[in-house]
Formats: sequence, structure tokens, C-alpha cells
Amino acid sequence: MTENFMGLTDTGRVRENNEDTFIAERIQNNGLVLACVIDGVGGYAYGEVAAAVAREAILSYFTSGDRVTLDMVSLNMASVLKETLIMANNNIFAVKQQNSGYSRMACVLTLALVDISNNLFFYAHIGDTRLYLLRDESLIKIAKDHSFVGFLEDTGRLSEAEAMRHPKRNEIDKALGFYPQIDTPDDYIETGQSPFLPGDLLLLCSDGLTDFVPKGEITAILAGDGSLAEKVAQLVAAANERGGRDNITVVLVHHDQPSRTLQAIRSGQQNG
Repeated sequence: MTENFMGLTDTGRVRENNEDTFIAERIQNNGLVLACVIDGVGGYAYGEVAAAVAREAILSYFTSGDRVTLDMVSLNMASVLKETLIMANNNIFAVKQQNSGYSRMACVLTLALVDISNNLFFYAHIGDTRLYLLRDESLIKIAKDHSFVGFLEDTGRLSEAEAMRHPKRNEIDKALGFYPQIDTPDDYIETGQSPFLPGDLLLLCSDGLTDFVPKGEITAILAGDGSLAEKVAQLVAAANERGGRDNITVVLVHHDQPSRTLQAIRSGQQNG
């Protein structure tokens, strides 16, 4: 069976190590897809360690026991995803306490839990990794950048091109590892949910993609022909063609199932 999700990470052409990591896998054997892009914060020592600790915490949370079931509609998924990131932050600080060399490490991430059976996805986000929804060849930015330049772009005070060239575009306001406690204030972790309809495509990515590849080109690749594996490779290649000055990570999730309404119509036709 061809999977409806795919991830790829690349060191790029300038940096010697890759501080990015990702998750793209099915969980609990129940059709839920867990997707995440994690980016170790540049300029802070051992960002790749923080990213690895966060990845391990998230996988541990969702693969142990029956924390998440297929009947997600009845759950408070915002609380579930917040609890996941709080645990990841706690684990990062535990590692910091064990090794003083890791005292400044941090990471940013975007986490999505996709329930294709119920046509929904849920997300939690901290930092400047990004989450987009492609629907009808239109690419919609879902999560906000937690940075001053990101705020200016999101509010229309800077164009995409101006934001991509801004000298402070990588200065972020929020990350896992910045503060020991992130459960207060309540809005430190951005959460949300959205319909995920047949044909929709989710893109999660690090700023190694969006700092260098314009939205129009990303849209053209996603809306074009090709498999998910081909599309993630094309996105990474596009960033490298522009210099590859940062690590590049891309995760895609595709809603490849027909709608329940269409299934019911087909069933009725067959029965009739």
C-alpha cells in the first residue's frame, strides 16, 4: 500500500551538520498520521540534541498506551498536543541539567495529528517552522511565525520577499528550551484544528525551505504531478538550488481517501 505521507531532511550546501529532524508515521494502527518538523535553533549550541530529545518525547507520548484513539472528535486535542510539547520541553531541561554544555540548546517545531477518517487535522506549534494547507491549488498558511519579522509578514506590513531578505528573519520569540515552564501563559503554544478534505495536502517544513523558496514556487510543486516522494525531493532541491544555506526539512500528508458522502452514494448505487 502506498503511504499518504512522506518526509525528507537535508543538511543543505553550507552547514556541516543537520539540526533538523522530523516524524512522519502512522500511529496506533488506527489510521492516524503523526507529522512533525523540528528545527534545532541556530546560534544555540547543540540544537540538534534538543531536536532529538523533542522527537523522542513526542514519539514516546503517542506510541505508548492508548493516549489517542480513532474517535478524536470527542477529545480535547488542544490539551493533548499541549501536554505533548510541555513534556518535550521538560525533557529538554532535564538533559540540560545533566550536562552544562547543553545549557543553551533549544528547538522549534510544528506538530500535526491527522485524522483522515474524520476529515480533520489538529496541530501545535512553537517557533518559525511552518504549516500549510493546499486545497484546490491554493496554499494557505495555518500556523503563525513566532518572530518579529514573521509578525510583520503575517500582518501584511512586510511582503514575502521583504521578509525573506530581512536581516532579523531568524530571530524567534518562542522555542522549546527557552523557559523551564511553557504551560503559562496559555498562548505560548499555538494550537488549532481544521477540516482536512479529500484531495487536501498538508505541508510542514523548516525555514530552510521558506526562507529561500517563494510561496508561488512551493505551490506549483505541490499542485503539480508526481508522488509525495517526488514532491518532497523537488522542494528540497529548490532550496538547495538557491544556495542551501540552511538545513531543509519537508513533511507532506495527503488526504487520498474519497469523502464519506461519495462512498455513501456509491454504496447506494450498488445496492440499488
